[in-house]
Amino acid sequence: MSSIRYDWTKEEILEIYNRPLIDLIYEAATVHRQHHDPTDVQVSTLLSIKTGGCSEDCGYCSQSARYQTKVERSELLGIEEVRKAAKSAKQSGSSRLCMGAAWRNVRDNYEFDQVLEMVKAVYDMDLEVCCTLGMITEDQAKRLAAAGLYAYNHNIDTSEEYYKEIISTRGFEDRLKTLRNVRKAKLTVCSGGIIGMGESPEDRCNMLLALSKLNPHPESVPINGLVPVEGTPLEDQEIVPIWDMVRMIATTRIVLPDTTVRLSAGRTQMTDEGQALCFLAGAGSIFAGDKLLTTPNPETSKDMALFQSLGLKAQRPYQKGEKPTVDEAVYKTHSERVVKIKWSRPGHTIERNESASCK
Repeated sequence: MSSIRYDWTKEEILEIYNRPLIDLIYEAATVHRQHHDPTDVQVSTLLSIKTGGCSEDCGYCSQSARYQTKVERSELLGIEEVRKAAKSAKQSGSSRLCMGAAWRNVRDNYEFDQVLEMVKAVYDMDLEVCCTLGMITEDQAKRLAAAGLYAYNHNIDTSEEYYKEIISTRGFEDRLKTLRNVRKAKLTVCSGGIIGMGESPEDRCNMLLALSKLNPHPESVPINGLVPVEGTPLEDQEIVPIWDMVRMIATTRIVLPDTTVRLSAGRTQMTDEGQALCFLAGAGSIFAGDKLLTTPNPETSKDMALFQSLGLKAQRPYQKGEKPTVDEAVYKTHSERVVKIKWSRPGHTIERNESASCK
């Protein structure tokens, strides 16, 4: 069985990434079978609980208030709407509901209190609960954990070097600080990135290098293919080739053998055969439902038909971890000594982002 390593070098990861694809897939499939049941796939449903109006300038994002996209802004959903979505997700075979809000960072106000109640409501339905709410403090992470949260998603997006070409409104270190806060709350970590934004193979490998240095490694790593959205700075990017997606998933599988690799955004651009190669190369999770926050996603019935063809089955909730214990006294109580974090604003200019915001 391959060992868990925290001392990878960029050169080692790049050598793996550049191997002949047939050899790379074979090795990744071997590692996958050593650490996971290759027929098990964790299925998540992603729900946007607050859409649009984000102050960040992420070059790929349709929800930034800086760009003219066709995404309609909406306020925070009500708890009953979330319960309804969770029920539908569970009936369709998902074991996890991931709730996303278009925020730069979480604020200690009534909206966060409402999110905590949403977490508790979904937890009570025996689903794993994940949130992606932007940057969070240690206290906020602990309150989420006390409400029944199982996982927190906060992608690092790309390498630290290329990050400066995509986002200017927050720093790469802020991403890592949030992940450290999540770990302190004993939540599982979901963190990955996007390929197809114009980055180099070296950037892709440097992103994996940063994730490999987290101890412990993230429990899950989403690998997203960019879905170019009209109005964003990256609207004219070419769709990433399926071979790049397979290569990235296979490399992730080898570098992070215990981690669940998520085949995430970009699946509508893939054939069934392309997705099958991704599963063979080590993908062990997908997002189901017709949307990933605001971008298209294959219909659930299509996914289930593909599972049947490939002999795959959906995981049960908490199959890979224990169900959290809820502590109402913690999640309903505001700490008197909340540590305020001043998240960075690097302030450099990305010409591509500035041009898109002026349209």
